[in-house]
Amino acid sequence: MKSRKLIAAMIAVCFAFAGLASAPVSADKVRWKMASWFPKNLTQLGTLGLHVTETLDRVSDGQIELKYFDPGALVPPRECFDSVATGAVDACWSTPGYWYGKNSALAVFAAVPFGPQAPEYGSWIYFGGGHDLMNEIYAEHGLYSLICGVIAPEASGWFRKEINSVEDLKGLKMRFFGLGAKVMEKMGVSTQLIPGGDIFPALELGSIDATEYSMPAIDLNLGFYQVAKHYYFPGWHQQSTLFEVLMNKEKWDALSDHQKAMFELSCGDNFRYGLLEGEAIQASALAELQEKGVVIHRWSQDILDALEGAWLEVVAEESAANPDFKRVWEHYTAYREQYKIWRELGYL
Repeated sequence: MKSRKLIAAMIAVCFAFAGLASAPVSADKVRWKMASWFPKNLTQLGTLGLHVTETLDRVSDGQIELKYFDPGALVPPRECFDSVATGAVDACWSTPGYWYGKNSALAVFAAVPFGPQAPEYGSWIYFGGGHDLMNEIYAEHGLYSLICGVIAPEASGWFRKEINSVEDLKGLKMRFFGLGAKVMEKMGVSTQLIPGGDIFPALELGSIDATEYSMPAIDLNLGFYQVAKHYYFPGWHQQSTLFEVLMNKEKWDALSDHQKAMFELSCGDNFRYGLLEGEAIQASALAELQEKGVVIHRWSQDILDALEGAWLEVVAEESAANPDFKRVWEHYTAYREQYKIWRELGYL
């Protein structure tokens, strides 16, 4: 009888341990708050950030909660970098180009004028050493970044008046992002980086004469066509744009390998999702814009050549001013030179 009781007790203990092993352990749950540069309902720019939080929730079975907060709900977007670095905020949905003022080299991991399309850009990040190079710079600030999305080529910009020559650009006031802004300044344009929600009123009131922001499906939703009718392509400044989940490095390092893998898998899926969704939604947006009276233009080769010449001047200046930029640029261009053989042979 005693042995039966002992066996029963041992079985009960085994079941108890089995239950503990299979049950979620609350200490292992991740509950992070993620600030953002973009409203969660803004096509792709915001919805991709929200999508990755939902994917993380599903793949982790609720063990990782990355809660998305709209711009300003936790901190103003421009304060994301410092707030995440100090640990006041766990993470931020952003693009490295917004941190040009912290280190201009980071902009190379966001969007490069006259740069690669998404497959080539992603191959450098994931398999060409770009990811490690980026995080060497971020680590100096107590940060860690996962590239977590990409979008299709952007439009070159909205203008109130038709632009027929380089001279027509001089004296314009324009909202512009990243390294492309440096190029436009060399063309005689006065640039400023205005958050998405503030662009329309600035354009409507005449505080700016022109703006670039994103791709047709996004620009349509923001209503720029109501105050500017001339829409220019191609987006020489952003042939593809990378997005990130920027994290506090200590908090990232404290995650288990399993938790890190779930972040990495979710961000990898988001890269795929963003690229293909972006390609799927542009044609109908362009058709709708044309119905609303928008005139679609393509830059002349003369203007594109002038823009590219100005870009090469910017590269020389940035490389001379910042050793990190020079190092990243040389790494990036060496990879592109190697890739060029495949690009020219493999694609129509």
